[in-house]
Amino acid sequence: MIVPRYWARVTSEERTPAGRRVPFSCCQWSERSLAEAQARAREVAERIARRIRGGEALPERYAYGTRPLREEVLRELRGGDDALAAVLTRNAYGAVVLNAAGTMFVDVDLAEPSLRERLSTWFRGRGAAAPAAGSVPQAAALATLERFVGSHAGWGFRVYRTRAGLRYLATHATFDPASDESATAMAALGCDPRYVQLCRSQTSFRARLTPKPWRCGTRPPPARWPFEGAAEEARARQWEAKYDAACAKFATCALLSTVGNQWVHHDVQPIVRLHDELSRAESGLPLA
Repeated sequence: MIVPRYWARVTSEERTPAGRRVPFSCCQWSERSLAEAQARAREVAERIARRIRGGEALPERYAYGTRPLREEVLRELRGGDDALAAVLTRNAYGAVVLNAAGTMFVDVDLAEPSLRERLSTWFRGRGAAAPAAGSVPQAAALATLERFVGSHAGWGFRVYRTRAGLRYLATHATFDPASDESATAMAALGCDPRYVQLCRSQTSFRARLTPKPWRCGTRPPPARWPFEGAAEEARARQWEAKYDAACAKFATCALLSTVGNQWVHHDVQPIVRLHDELSRAESGLPLA
């Protein structure tokens, strides 16, 4: 998995040939040490400064999924052979994410009900049962999953409902996130192509375990990791405490069913337990 533990940020400013001040910052990473990350950040900052001094345009932002995600490592989970099986990180908007080395997660987004469906429900009156959000696309997505499992003997999935779609967790085997087999399976199940690309480039599968802040009544964090100084980190930690308290009222997904092979691979079992515990998949709480 490419989940760098060490990140460093350099913030500076430089003047253009016309004398205009241009503030900038850059972050770089290392899987070996903070010192290496800091050295890389200083090197990149100097290249950016030279471009500004020379009147050159700044480089474009990195495309999604083409570089490691800048996320604080919270916890590591190792398998029986002491190999890294999963890493918990905190993403840019503060949610905790499970990064799995070999346990395949497939997220499928579902459409919200159309305006016609919502108006039809309203006109039927309060006594009428409203159709579940995304009910028709959900049925279609699950039918696709059933067909896929029917044509892939031995495959099995745990199926979860998320706030905006479905999540499938493959339980019968482990997978290489960068393999064509994984990409083909995820695409066939209707997974977002950007997620497929991210799994390939990060060599890990991802699943959000805690709510998006705006869905549980809080704002995104006041600062992004790595923090610039003790004061910025203190504000971020205070935010985390409030966010954790808000999360206690919600689940991130709800277990709906299992499809196909019921046997769970021994390397997948601890990932299932961790995922279900932290996402509160069997709590019955509202989804966020």
